[in-house]
Amino acid sequence: MTAGVQTPVVAAGTWTVSDSRTRVTFAVPNFGRPAHGSVACSWGELVVGDAGVPVRVRAELDLDSLDTGIAKRDADLRKPRLLDIDRNPTMTWSADRFSAREDGRWIAEGVLHVRGTSAPLAVIGVVEITAEGWLRVRATAALDRTAVGLRAPRFLIGRTVEIDVDAWLSHASPG
Repeated sequence: MTAGVQTPVVAAGTWTVSDSRTRVTFAVPNFGRPAHGSVACSWGELVVGDAGVPVRVRAELDLDSLDTGIAKRDADLRKPRLLDIDRNPTMTWSADRFSAREDGRWIAEGVLHVRGTSAPLAVIGVVEITAEGWLRVRATAALDRTAVGLRAPRFLIGRTVEIDVDAWLSHASPG
């Protein structure tokens, strides 16, 4: 017999992302070794329905903040053949389809928009309500970079980008 994990009941309304506390990091194989980086979440919100379940989520990432710790690599990622950051300085992700899993995590099936293209991106996360009243969502996703037109030889840049999100949200308004 499998017992499901109890998911916390989240207050209905709009929850907004704290851009100073939220972290979005990524890892991708680069010449066979993982390259790590981060990008700032400049804006985001989660709308929770009266039943305490997510209705929709949207996040905007500031690609100008992209940092891999290596200036040359960051400059290369800005170029038109990769992220084309000068013409497309933001990346957005939104979802309006959610399903709860028995292990207490949620799957949010959404769409990532970057460089004028879009691709499906499912994010799997767990929700925690802190003692201070924050909503903390820790989530992961795996992006096939070719789905959004990021082309490079596989030996240079791996095909799958592993994304980790540690989002902190405050309750902005009741439902």
